[in-house]
Amino acid sequence: MGKLRPGNTVWLASGHTGRLWFFHNLLLLLWTLLNCVLGNSAQGPSEWTSWGSWSGCSSSCGRGVSVRSRRCIRLLGQEPCWGNTHEYRLCQFPDCPPGAVAFRDLQCALYNGHPVLGMQKTYQWVPFYGAPNQCDLNCLAEGHAFYHSFGRVLDGTTCSPGAQELCVAGHCLSVGCDGLLGSGAREDHCGRCGGTNDSCFFVQRVFRDAGAFTGYWNVTLIPAGARHIRVAHQSHNHLALMGSDGHYVLNGNWAVSRPGTYQAVGTHIVYTRDARPEETLHVAGPTSHDLLLQVLLQEPNPGIKFEFWLPRELYGPFQAQVQALGWPLRQPQPREVVHFPTLSTILTRTQTLAPDPCLPCPDTRGRAHRLLHYCSSDFVFQARVLGRHRQNQETRYEVRVQLVYKNQSPLRVREYVWALGHCPCPLLSPHREYLLAVQRLVSPDGTQDRLLLPHAGYARPWSPAEDSRVRLAARRCPF
Repeated sequence: MGKLRPGNTVWLASGHTGRLWFFHNLLLLLWTLLNCVLGNSAQGPSEWTSWGSWSGCSSSCGRGVSVRSRRCIRLLGQEPCWGNTHEYRLCQFPDCPPGAVAFRDLQCALYNGHPVLGMQKTYQWVPFYGAPNQCDLNCLAEGHAFYHSFGRVLDGTTCSPGAQELCVAGHCLSVGCDGLLGSGAREDHCGRCGGTNDSCFFVQRVFRDAGAFTGYWNVTLIPAGARHIRVAHQSHNHLALMGSDGHYVLNGNWAVSRPGTYQAVGTHIVYTRDARPEETLHVAGPTSHDLLLQVLLQEPNPGIKFEFWLPRELYGPFQAQVQALGWPLRQPQPREVVHFPTLSTILTRTQTLAPDPCLPCPDTRGRAHRLLHYCSSDFVFQARVLGRHRQNQETRYEVRVQLVYKNQSPLRVREYVWALGHCPCPLLSPHREYLLAVQRLVSPDGTQDRLLLPHAGYARPWSPAEDSRVRLAARRCPF
């Protein structure tokens, strides 16, 4: 064997001594590896057991809580488990019967007739809500000016009268959308618990159509399934909502509704109006049926802001329906309009009249267009056009009413139907029969009462097929 000298490499001789040296290094390597494995295992994370089953509810009526638990399996040297050992969820039963003793009152009453504070004197106890911690059992001695804290209230006790939060382990917790207390889970604008608003679209626009006469004007269709609807404007005009059955929810039939909360389309509609003047609509949703948002114009429209959230799968049909109704997806810029003294000063809604020859009318075919005008009109009837007369910036048709499908007041056999401009759309031909959906317009002073055929409204040549379609619209009328 070679000699070992400082600074030199050690050389091993062959034979038995070399084999011993090899096995010595192999054992040293194995021991090092085993020590590393054991050391890393001892310092690794601990593990939770599976959740146990949920306990019974803390209350037999009204709201309460149930609890489940788990244990942390932790070896020596391991890090603690992350998370909670207990989980609480809301349990809901029918409301407690009238006259039932409240849960907190019952807990205070347990100490009635028992000495406290080291004295033999006893008291009758009732809940006291003026103490700092709402989840302590603070009870006031009846007839005396002091209260006593008997520790924590039982889990499932409401934090205060009428509150939605519940006490759990001495803490006042709100219920998350997942049903768990204290989870902090919230619904996003799409209605998904814990979502990130990626399953719906946000519709936000400003309706700036100035209008041409006093009366109801369509603003937008709000489809079923819409959430977090907000509408606001500042003017003396009034917002109106029409339901899926063709009846108004708010401000319909020329009558202004009181501010307040209205129940409709499966949700609450909060309607406010103040003296500024400002008018707002707030609807949490989701709506169960379509709504038609309108405005009852009494003065030029300064702009109506509206917004809502719509599920992705409903946005495409909503766009198609709005386009079919002839409403722009982007509202036009505001235009200067004149005042509204009488109906004789009517101007066209969107632009000055086109010179002769008349331009083609927009395509208004389709079920959506028929349904919109049927449900939002005051009268739908079959009539024969007897004559047509142009008067200033209006066209007057004399018609003979033959069959009435919908009416809000009696119609005469012969009526006058007015349309905007001397090139109205649609243009009715004399001596032909049509199905017409018209609106009734009354001037503010009551001196004029007219039937108006809206621009690009519903006026179809009568046929047995169109008769069947309009009867079907009368039954289905989605907005």
